[in-house]
Amino acid sequence: VQLQASGGGTVQTGGSLTLSCTASGSLNFMGWYRQAPGKERELVAGISRGGRTSYADSVKGRFTISGDNAKNTVYLQMNSLKSEDTAVYYCNGILYGSIEYWGQGTQVTVSS
Repeated sequence: VQLQASGGGTVQTGGSLTLSCTASGSLNFMGWYRQAPGKERELVAGISRGGRTSYADSVKGRFTISGDNAKNTVYLQMNSLKSEDTAVYYCNGILYGSIEYWGQGTQVTVSS
């Protein structure tokens, strides 16, 4: 399975961006991780095929993940962006168990 991510860019503090990730096959879970310079990769948000969502505490109330099962696509709507949201964002997909896939990273830069 291949994951194709898009939607990164540069935005001012308080602005919004939407990331998209499309998988070449159906997966049971898809999510977004991010990695800032000098920091470990962290899970930002995830969604199961059944629609159950989870969020990192740092993005709750600001980010919304949604999915379109027919298109094998997930979206991450990011609002009220802060400088600390600056990172490379990676799409992740899990078929089951330890079988997971990664998309290429997309840079999100929030400038003041």
